[in-house]
Amino acid sequence: MGIHSYFQSLTDLERIIRCPGKFKFQDHSVAEHSWKVVQYAKTLADIEEMNGVAIDWKKLYEITSSHDYGEIFIGDIKTPVKHHSMELRSMLLQVEEGMVALFIDENIPEEFKPFFRRQLREGKDQSVEGQILEVADKLDQIYEAFIELQLGNTEKEFIVMYRTALIKIKEIKLHCVDYFLNHILPDLVSEGCISPIDIEQITKEALAE
Repeated sequence: MGIHSYFQSLTDLERIIRCPGKFKFQDHSVAEHSWKVVQYAKTLADIEEMNGVAIDWKKLYEITSSHDYGEIFIGDIKTPVKHHSMELRSMLLQVEEGMVALFIDENIPEEFKPFFRRQLREGKDQSVEGQILEVADKLDQIYEAFIELQLGNTEKEFIVMYRTALIKIKEIKLHCVDYFLNHILPDLVSEGCISPIDIEQITKEALAE
């Protein structure tokens, strides 16, 4: 009981493998994903600040570091599945949020509950911090898929993951998105030229949609 239960539960995130059920050259756990999302978000937020945008850094760190905590209870559900319909996505989110709320109610001391309810909430919203989280989350999907494609993994799901994440990112109106598309993505595509998969063509098609 108590905060010990929360600290102990974090180990479970190391055991949940992303994109389950598909052949992968490199496995990535939810814990690894969460750490990378924080790193992406820091740089993305710096780009926003360089362009005069005010950043609530405390909020940013809270929502990026804890955004997938609920997967302790429901696991990592494949992106094509959970985004199959808005109704399904809403139901999964409702279950996840309900399980997190129950965990807080049953394990966290009363004086800490407001902090945990704030920190473990769904952080993707229309605030600049929420949008940065969305970009950072999708950016890690791009890099996870890119690594598999670069290594010659022909599983269709990684092409879908790469395209879907790139399409989502380009629709978000942030300075850091412009920077990614103009300065980072070209380097990524150039590095992908050694892949047996035509990453350049996949990228062009995604950006054209």
